[in-house]
Amino acid sequence: MDHNQEMHFPLLSRKEAAKYLGVSEQTLAIWKCTKRYDLPFVKIGRLIKYRKADLDGFIFKNLDSNSSSDGGSLLRQSFN
Repeated sequence: MDHNQEMHFPLLSRKEAAKYLGVSEQTLAIWKCTKRYDLPFVKIGRLIKYRKADLDGFIFKNLDSNSSSDGGSLLRQSFN
């Protein structure tokens, strides 16, 4: 990518990312330390940030395909 092109990735704090995923901040911290899930993060100094696109990808990757509700199919459609 050309250095003159601006890359814009909205970054969420751990608190915002936790709320978006419906988990606690502590859970995200544990996942990061234990590497339980492959959830990418951005480290800026001492701060940990998450890209919204990565959180959406994490949700999509962890969809339960056996779910009988229509919520999963609606979410899958939004990614197509």
